[in-house]
Amino acid sequence: MTENPGGSLKIVELRQYTLRPGRRDELIELFEREFVESQEESGIRLLGLFRDLDRPDKFVWLRGFPDMASRTESLAAFYERHPAWKRHGPAANATMVDSDDVLLLRPVTGDLEGAPPAGEKDGVIGLTVRGFRDAGELSAQVRAFTPRTGSQHGTPLATLRTEPAANSYPRLPVREREHVFVHLVRHADEAACRAQSPTLVLAPTERSRMR
Repeated sequence: MTENPGGSLKIVELRQYTLRPGRRDELIELFEREFVESQEESGIRLLGLFRDLDRPDKFVWLRGFPDMASRTESLAAFYERHPAWKRHGPAANATMVDSDDVLLLRPVTGDLEGAPPAGEKDGVIGLTVRGFRDAGELSAQVRAFTPRTGSQHGTPLATLRTEPAANSYPRLPVREREHVFVHLVRHADEAACRAQSPTLVLAPTERSRMR
């Protein structure tokens, strides 16, 4: 399969946080106030911030990097040196039960930085995760999935696959030794999204770039 991702981001983290009951809005407010500009100042591109509509104590977000080397540098700049994390990181961590459900991915198709069509209201994002064993099975999954997108099936945003490189910033664990295919589709509303049976049904927060 020939990979042809759009945009400059070749590494993407899909992060799913389990929070203490009733504290998701508290974390989102803190995150959007203190950790958007500060991460981007560190070279991290914030792509999407979401409430999981099926799990009230889950916060899901994606961020991107040009490559693995810049990921390592940018994470160190933010978590080890940026005053915003030093000042507010403990408060953020206090809302969390688990922050280690992280997939390290690389885009295959699409552009996660692309804006929604002009004049369209916020959508709902359907995110599908499937395992694969080898390149042939991955190619088959991409081919099988693509015809179902478009028109009433939503607007495809991107397809991603596991990044095979080892995690170069072990302070932040990722789910290693897994091979997954991830597909993101934008739908007009929650009902249209659920009709396609994605793994996750996600509503963008106020400052989410992906909408």
